[in-house]
Amino acid sequence: MVRGTSLRLVLALVWLIASAAAAFAADDAAYQRARDNQLYSQQGAKTCLTCHNTPPVNLILQTPHAVKGDARTPFAQQGCETCHGPSADHASLKTVDGKLILPPILFVKPKIEGVPVSPVEARNKACLSCHESGLRMNWEGSQHQQNSVACSTCHNPHTPKDPVLVKISQPEVCFTCHAQQRAESYEYSHHPIREGKVVCSDCHNPHGSPGPRLLKEFTVNETCYNCHADKRGPLLWEHQPVREDCTNCHTPHGSNQARLMKEPLNFLCSSCHSSEANSSGGAFGGAHSIPTGPVGSSFFAAELATQRKCLNCHSQIHGSNSPSGAFFFR
Repeated sequence: MVRGTSLRLVLALVWLIASAAAAFAADDAAYQRARDNQLYSQQGAKTCLTCHNTPPVNLILQTPHAVKGDARTPFAQQGCETCHGPSADHASLKTVDGKLILPPILFVKPKIEGVPVSPVEARNKACLSCHESGLRMNWEGSQHQQNSVACSTCHNPHTPKDPVLVKISQPEVCFTCHAQQRAESYEYSHHPIREGKVVCSDCHNPHGSPGPRLLKEFTVNETCYNCHADKRGPLLWEHQPVREDCTNCHTPHGSNQARLMKEPLNFLCSSCHSSEANSSGGAFGGAHSIPTGPVGSSFFAAELATQRKCLNCHSQIHGSNSPSGAFFFR
């Protein structure tokens, strides 16, 4: 008898919870319909700015988005509602079950319990309705898009100087997610990112790229050659690892070795030029690739080789146009 009573109580409790959940879901659905089926405000941005007239919201008036004379801008169309969606009921302070009806698209989570920020797809769709060409043409399928990064994660359209578009502040925006690259930028040898001379977008296109790692060009080398044109060639004598991929020897974001090298220079060279690495013979591998033998002989002591740098002699390591430059000597 007791067991039967307990079972009925449990079933009743489950029914109550299910009924409450269904009621909340119905309320949420009604609220969402109200948000999604609003009309545009009659006075556009002027209506919005009646309430939203303090920084950082009203700073949009100092940005290109607010230029009414340019038909491509939001303010030349529906004002704030071009991006946030029709919001006449919101402007009229209408409510559903005591909750203020909000605009259909929210780029920042509002201070209202139970109302989240809009989905990434909805936010990005608003931005891509205008910004879908040029550098952004490869956004669909890019690493950032596949990892649900929203445009508003990096960009702030309400500020006169969007931090990600300003050279000195752009890296800090990227470092928000890319902590490993932040750490590498503090290492002994690094690209002058913190000095404000190079920024992430000099090499990468965050909106998508046909190349690897969101690089601006199709290959690593093509990207590097944009600045390091003297390494491009064509050269009479070419160093194969250089032509294959600059990152065979260099790490681009930072290194504790000089010249962004991946490891101490002689260790790096001997990873290919050693008797164990290959058996091609001569300077390109095999027994004589790293000098050995007694001092004074044609091959000097290995101790001397490891204490001196290979580049002391092979200074044209990226390639040479000298007729006698097969071994990349001076």
